[in-house]
Amino acid sequence: MKVREKVVRRWERLSRRERRIVRMQSKHAPDAVLRCRCKVIVSLVHGVSPATLASGGLCSESQVYRVARRFVEHGPAGMADWREDNGDHKINETYEWELLIAVACSPRDYGYLRTTWTQELLARVVAQRTGITVSATTICRMLKRHRVRLGRPKPIVGCPWIKARRQRRLRQIDRQIRHLARGEVAVYVDEVDIHLNPKIGPDWMLPGMQKTVLTPGKNEKRYLAGALNARTGRVTWVQAERKTSDLFILLLWQLLKEHPRARCIHVVLDNFKIHHSQRTRLALAAAGDRIRLHFLPPYCPDHNRIERLWKDLHDNVTRNHRCQSMKQLMTEVYAYLRCRNRQGRHQYVRAKVA
Repeated sequence: MKVREKVVRRWERLSRRERRIVRMQSKHAPDAVLRCRCKVIVSLVHGVSPATLASGGLCSESQVYRVARRFVEHGPAGMADWREDNGDHKINETYEWELLIAVACSPRDYGYLRTTWTQELLARVVAQRTGITVSATTICRMLKRHRVRLGRPKPIVGCPWIKARRQRRLRQIDRQIRHLARGEVAVYVDEVDIHLNPKIGPDWMLPGMQKTVLTPGKNEKRYLAGALNARTGRVTWVQAERKTSDLFILLLWQLLKEHPRARCIHVVLDNFKIHHSQRTRLALAAAGDRIRLHFLPPYCPDHNRIERLWKDLHDNVTRNHRCQSMKQLMTEVYAYLRCRNRQGRHQYVRAKVA
C-alpha cells in the first residue's frame, strides 16, 4: 500500500477535534519543525505526492516518508519533537557570556588574522574557551536571541588628554550650561560642509534593482556655521563659500544680533583653528565680555550636541540628493533648518510640487 493511502486511512480514524488541531498546527504552530510536519500530513491527505512536496521546497522526500511513517504509527502524537528528554542543553550562561564578550572584541584579540567575525569562527573561539562545541546555526540563533546586529562601525580618534583631565573639562562645561545665570545664553557651535556631489548612503531598493543617483560631476562646496541653543534647541546659522575665521566671526555677530539683551553668550565648540585665530581673538576683544568660548577636549565630537543636528541634515537632505545646482541644494538645506526651528525637533519637509 502506498504511503499516501496509509496516511489517509490513519487520518480517517482521527476525531474531528484531532483533525482540526493538526490543521491549526500546520498554520499557526510556533515551532517551525512541528508546523512543517503537520503541513506534510495535510498535503498528503489532500492528494499531494511526496515527490511533489519535495520539489516544492517544503522538505526533502526522505523526510516526507519519515513524517508519514510516524503519523501512521503514532497519530498526531508522532508530530511532536521526541528529543525533549535527550538530556540537558549544551548551552549555558557561561557559553552565552563568552559569546557576547567575543562579539564585542575583534578576532585579532584571539589570535586570528581577520578583521570581522564569522559564525563559524565564533563557534570555534568560544569552544576553545568553554569546551562546548556547537554548530554555526546555533550561533546564529543565539546572536538573534540577544539582538546582535551586523552594523557599520563608527570611526573615532582617541583624545590625547588623560581621562581625568578630559572628564574634568567636560564636567566644567556641563556645570556651566546647567547653572546659567539670568540673562546668559549657552550654544553649541560647529561648521558643516555642504557638497554639490551627493554623499552616497543606504536606501531601500527592489530585489534585483539598484537605484542610481545622478551627480553633477564638478563638485561645489558651501560651508555653514551653526549654533544650537542649549535650552530652546533653536538653530542659528550663517553661510560662506570658504571655511575661514570670517565665517566663525559672522556667526558670532549673528548671535549678538539675535540675543541683544544677553549679558553673556557661552559658546561650546571644538579646537578647530578658525576658533582661536588672531582674527577671532580680535573680534572677541571687540565684543567685550558678551561672548565667552568654552573649548571641548580634542576629538570629543559626541559632546557637541550640534553634531547630531548635522547628521540629521545629511541623512535628510544631502545624502543621495538629486539637486543639480548649489542654489537648489542650499534652498533645501535652509528649508529643513527653518522647519526644525518652527517645530523644535526633526520634521520631514514636504517637497514643493513643480
